[in-house]
Amino acid sequence: MTATLTLDAPIQPRIESPTVVSVQGLDVSFTDASRRKREVVQKISFDLRAGECLAIVGESGSGKSVTARTLVGLTGAGAEVTAEQLQINGQGVRSLTQRQWRELRGNKIGFVSQDALVALDPFQKVGSEVGQALKIHTELEPKQRQKRVLATLAAVGVPHPELRAQQRPFELSGGLRQRAVIASALITSPALLIADEPTTALDVTLQKQILDLLKLAKEDGTAVLLVSHDLAVVNELADRVLVMKDGQIVETGPVEKVLRQPQHAYTQRLRDAVPTPQTRGHRLAPHLPTQLGDLPAARLRERPNEPLLTAANLTKTYKMPAGGRLTAVRDVSLQVLPGQTLGIVGESGSGKSTTARILAGLEIADSGEVHVLGEKWSSLSRRKKQELRKHIGFIYQDPLSSFDPRWSVEKILIDAIGFTGISNMKSRERARELLSIVGLESSVTDRHPLHLSGGQRQRVAIARALATTPEIIICDEPVSALDVSVQATILDLLTDLQEALGIAYVFISHDLGVVHHLADELIVMKDAAIVERGNAVEVFTQPEHPYTQKLLTALPAFA
Repeated sequence: MTATLTLDAPIQPRIESPTVVSVQGLDVSFTDASRRKREVVQKISFDLRAGECLAIVGESGSGKSVTARTLVGLTGAGAEVTAEQLQINGQGVRSLTQRQWRELRGNKIGFVSQDALVALDPFQKVGSEVGQALKIHTELEPKQRQKRVLATLAAVGVPHPELRAQQRPFELSGGLRQRAVIASALITSPALLIADEPTTALDVTLQKQILDLLKLAKEDGTAVLLVSHDLAVVNELADRVLVMKDGQIVETGPVEKVLRQPQHAYTQRLRDAVPTPQTRGHRLAPHLPTQLGDLPAARLRERPNEPLLTAANLTKTYKMPAGGRLTAVRDVSLQVLPGQTLGIVGESGSGKSTTARILAGLEIADSGEVHVLGEKWSSLSRRKKQELRKHIGFIYQDPLSSFDPRWSVEKILIDAIGFTGISNMKSRERARELLSIVGLESSVTDRHPLHLSGGQRQRVAIARALATTPEIIICDEPVSALDVSVQATILDLLTDLQEALGIAYVFISHDLGVVHHLADELIVMKDAAIVERGNAVEVFTQPEHPYTQKLLTALPAFA
């Protein structure tokens, strides 16, 4: 898929003030139901000029998203906002009513939310949602609005925009939903674009396309406030960077200076936590050693070079709603050895996640065979398959959606432990052991997934995958939504578990830096098929297939 990276001419004058955003002494606090006040943003000050990109980086809970949402009037219930000065496009916004904020949002301010599924109305067609701001804020005729909607969808890389405009959000992939949100934010050519993790859900080639589009918006005079945990994206797009920790600015300056020569220890830790080719074989968070407790020694197999898992000529198709069939996996063959990490990369729709589900026995291939520990999936009874699944763990891309929100952490783990036949009393003890292994306190056992941070949820997901002491764990985008420092601790944990237990991983990710850091062998998929495979270092340094070369060329450069 290739889209033309062009933006339509602005439909309204944008640059009314050369300084688009001026913030002085911004404080944001929240008061909970028990009337306790919590300060999340303290004394934040910065300016943002037309045609400039300012990036805000920091860990989850640092206050970066709250700062960004305050500038669009969406700070949230129970928020108290004070500032010496808070101006957008020359207009003071400290005392705006909600109606006045709605006049700014979608008109002078475009906002790209991190969670595209929540940001889009499930009852509206995508085209209607993207064109909503045009209907409210311009005098364009319906045909003119429709033309601009299709042009903007095409500009942000949505294939077949005429078809997608008629669909609803649940009919689109995560990447397509994110692009629709970006289109909605850019449709009126706003003076200010606030982008909160705009490329997190996108593959590397689509990410490059969106970054190129945001660069065009900058050149056209749009001021861009970028919130991101991806320092490579920040390095690619931002002019200046502001580093936040515990609600305060700890470092700020030109992006090349802050990322290449950080002065604050916290910024240095963030920078060092980014996986790169140079980090292979090294811990990403050496200041946070993993506490694994008492673990059994690595498994010693009679035939250590015998594959734990093999797949031969897998093919999987799905019936399309409009007729015909979609081939999701075509003639895929692979093997996984004990203690090995097999990386699988490719764009959205390449077939990598479907392959993972077939390997785990969660999907049945139309043809081809999967062998686990020498046993053929297709010839096993249901009872034998359940027995064999104990040897395969699965870490999902979105752990929150894979948990029952009504269950406590303890119940989630006990449910998984139950497949091992351990008694209920022993299960509780085992659940606490698993939490200790993944670096969580036993106090989280009574908490529910919604009350955990992203990093804590992912650790619970890993603990659940370990519950049956598997020999293979399939990891489907296990760190894509995590801040760089949390990601570092999770990657270190996976490495330590592999060394201690001899676990083999099938690691699926669109983040090539993460895969390069972890993988021993690499498979590259495109259009449902494998186009390149081999030793991970060799494929990354000497790619042979044009598609692999394209992926690596699209990778944002990091300082």
